Amino acid sequence: MLEGNRVSRISVRGFAVASATAVTTVGAVVGVASGSTAQPSNEAEATAGDATLLADIPAGQQAQVQTASLTQQAQTQAIAADNAAQKSAEEAARKKAAEDAIAKQKDAQAAKEKAEREAKERAEAKKEAASRSATRDASSFSTQSSYSVSQIQAMARQMVPSGQFQCFSNIVDHESSWNYKAVNASSGAYGLFQALPASKYSTAGADWQTNPATQIKWGLNYMDSRYGSPCEAWSFWQANHWY
Repeated sequence: MLEGNRVSRISVRGFAVASATAVTTVGAVVGVASGSTAQPSNEAEATAGDATLLADIPAGQQAQVQTASLTQQAQTQAIAADNAAQKSAEEAARKKAAEDAIAKQKDAQAAKEKAEREAKERAEAKKEAASRSATRDASSFSTQSSYSVSQIQAMARQMVPSGQFQCFSNIVDHESSWNYKAVNASSGAYGLFQALPASKYSTAGADWQTNPATQIKWGLNYMDSRYGSPCEAWSFWQANHWY
């Protein structure tokens, strides 16, 4: 009968050699159990050292020892697998959280930029509307027999939005020097904006030959409809020296 204190000396290492050595694998354990007579190597003997040999265990308990050893190994492997799976899950969760945070940050930035852009557009539209509402129509000016350059420019300031006046003025400076009766001898272009043919002014009013305000109205409409604004028209003029 195996003594209690001897059984207690059984260790995992003790189950690692076969035959006269410690059991090293399940196959080796089976070899001993089947009565193999293979001789232990010197290396195995050195490994066995102070380990309990399977051969020292009573035959009736060898199966129990083998089962306990394998169960312990399986439990160790299961714990390791659980730890690895938990670590992998935690890493995936951290990665997903980081990706979600970045996506939310991008969405927030895009929403902010959109709101700022829309607010700017509303402000510009409001400013433009206020500027246009403050302008006068050509019909609101009384007709005179003649007009000085300063009088014509004063009309234009009241008809052209303030933010567009300088560009508007630059074009008139180059086209006619604010002479509403200017005529190009070679082409027949006429008036403040050198319209060709001159009859184009009639779309703004029948008095286009005698009323600078009518020509100003036509010129402003032309710049807005063709280029979007007097400043856009001026940019085109600078690049091409015509508009």
